[in-house]
Formats: sequence, structure tokens, C-alpha cells
Amino acid sequence: MPNPRLATRYAKSLIDLAVEKNQLEKVFADMQWLQQVLRSSRDLRNLLKSPIVKPEKKQQVVSAIIKSSVSDMTALFVRLLIAKGRESNLPEIITAFIEQYKKYKNIYTVKLTSASPLTEDLKNAIISQIKKTSDMQNIELESTVDENLIGGFVLQSGDKLIDASVAYDLKQVARQFENNDFIYKIR
Repeated sequence: MPNPRLATRYAKSLIDLAVEKNQLEKVFADMQWLQQVLRSSRDLRNLLKSPIVKPEKKQQVVSAIIKSSVSDMTALFVRLLIAKGRESNLPEIITAFIEQYKKYKNIYTVKLTSASPLTEDLKNAIISQIKKTSDMQNIELESTVDENLIGGFVLQSGDKLIDASVAYDLKQVARQFENNDFIYKIR
């Protein structure tokens, strides 16, 4: 069961400790690695969620997986989660940690959806334009392709959305025809 408050608290505690110990970048890299491992291994996710498997067994399996791949701080944090019975919340805690890290470092995630794949030069031009027109200076661009847009792009950052797609324009024209905006209304 998702528990965002719990995930936020554990993530905040880990960030505070990592900043205090001057290991924030290492712990962030560890969290990204752990997120990839959990996304790619359904068996590991099921093991962490299982109430049947004893905590000692979970500890052994997780220790074998992460033994030389993560820092001591991250390994101890995961061990603490298992000891407290919170291991099923690990994926959610990792996501909360990454979000809080980005907020701490003022990194903005911008989602760009286009009708066809974009070149690196065009992506860099879009990033530089965003930097010029907003207060966002550290930008992480997530680019996806959606052929249903027909042409153009959709740019989203937080709660702001710019839809400059051909599909959006066609929908606007269709709404105008539905409302008969082109016909003078007579009683």
C-alpha cells in the first residue's frame, strides 16, 4: 500500500544525513542504481513485499545484491528499512529521495513530447530557450515520441504545459466547427 508520508520522511532523513556526512552525490548515485535494479527485477520487488519471507532472509538476499555496488551509508539505510519492516516501501522511498534531491539541487525536470525523434542540437536549443525565458537553470530533459501529435511538440514542467502540436490545433478547429463559430447566429 503506497504511503507517501512515510516515503517522504525516510527520504528526507537520508538526504539530511548524506548532506551532513558530505556523501549526497554518492547516495544519489546509489539510489538511482537501486531504482534500476528494482525496476528490472520483479522477483526482488515481490521478495521485499512478501510477509512470508523472514526479515533475516530478506537481509541476506538484499546484502548479496548490493554488497559492493552501493556505499556503506546506503547499505545501512536499506538494512534499517528491513529491520523496521519498511522494506516494501523501498521503491517509493527511492522515488521520494530522487525528487527531494532534485529539489535540493534546483534541478527541474522538463518533459518534451514530439511527433518524431529530435536531434541533440535541437534538444540543446530547446533547453537554452527555456533557460533564457524562465528562472530554471538546471534542466533535466526527458524526451519521448508520440506520433499521435502529428507534428510539433508538447512541453511540460511541473504544472505548466505548452501544447504546440498539430493535433491540439486540429482539436481547436473541430471545437470551433462544433460551436458554429463561423456561422452568424440568427434567432
